[in-house]
Amino acid sequence: MGDFSFFRSGESFRAGGLTTVNHEDRRRRASTNDESGRCTFCLILRREAEAYLVFEDETSFAFLDHRPLFPGHTLLATKRHYETLAELPRDLVLPLFSNVQLIDRAVVRATASEGSFVAINNRVSQSVPHLHVHVVPRNRGDGLKGFFWPRQRYKSKEAILDMQNAIRFAIAGLQASE
Repeated sequence: MGDFSFFRSGESFRAGGLTTVNHEDRRRRASTNDESGRCTFCLILRREAEAYLVFEDETSFAFLDHRPLFPGHTLLATKRHYETLAELPRDLVLPLFSNVQLIDRAVVRATASEGSFVAINNRVSQSVPHLHVHVVPRNRGDGLKGFFWPRQRYKSKEAILDMQNAIRFAIAGLQASE
């Protein structure tokens, strides 16, 4: 089950709004994630980069893609830094994919879409070298064909926050019914 206790409506994280940490603390935290300490998703997890979170548990966290294929396009990333699916320890496969299933159901519900596209890129086309799963809402005739998929931005900050809240609400409803 996800812990929503630290989420507030409209909450996002910006590097400039965080307290600074000393280099030793930064090194210790980076070693639990990526080697460089600069992985975008690890920065999001440490609240050092902006993201619109919709879910988090002990295994993974999910947030809205900042340039979605369609509104509601969500990324689910592992909390530990693994670059590819092949590197994911076997004991994390079930928890990760249980969360993929939850996020998929929530995105479809929140966007009132007909279905979804769920994908993982491993190195090739992987813009952030951190294992993550794309959950994209889909509808017949939505225009996605082949692999030429133009990305877009949300129309406004309000639209992002509305989507974030809709997915959170859907997740909470799904978890309550389990």
